[in-house]
Amino acid sequence: MEQQLELFSISQIRQSNVTRHPQLVMSAEALLQWKQRIFEHQQSAKVEQLQQGTLFEIAANPYDSNEINPFGLQFQNLSCLELPDPGDRTCLYFVVDNTLPLLLYVGETELTPKQRWVNHYCHRYIFHYIELHRRYSFDVAVGIAFLYGAPSDRKERLKLESDLIYKWKSPFNKECWQWWGQPFSK
Repeated sequence: MEQQLELFSISQIRQSNVTRHPQLVMSAEALLQWKQRIFEHQQSAKVEQLQQGTLFEIAANPYDSNEINPFGLQFQNLSCLELPDPGDRTCLYFVVDNTLPLLLYVGETELTPKQRWVNHYCHRYIFHYIELHRRYSFDVAVGIAFLYGAPSDRKERLKLESDLIYKWKSPFNKECWQWWGQPFSK
């Protein structure tokens, strides 16, 4: 219905006595609880990753989701996407809020990160996530890290991305909405 209202001018809407429903905003307490649930899951995934690494002394496979620690990568401000193309294109990328820390999104691309990011739905999620933190005066430090040298074969790269998404249950990936909902989609 809301999209249909956009077909009419403001004066036409006012004359028709049609009102829009107010958009619900997550409370400060709900936001903190949501983040805590994700943090607890990701911390247990991190501990499990460390334990597996000490139990099995196998040569490291850079394409194994258990060998990739998104939190150990160098993070940059999202404005880095405006920098010139670094040359290497094939990569995995990770959007993290470094204040807790929380892995918010896992992605892959063989385009430059800037080209991939241009029309990405994750923009809105990050914007609303940051906006809600500012509303409640909570600290927020969203950054992005790149893991270049991901498999050049798209099928392999997508599998690795999927393994990482399900391992960490990153809340902005649509595959994980079943666990965390979509509080930042609009």
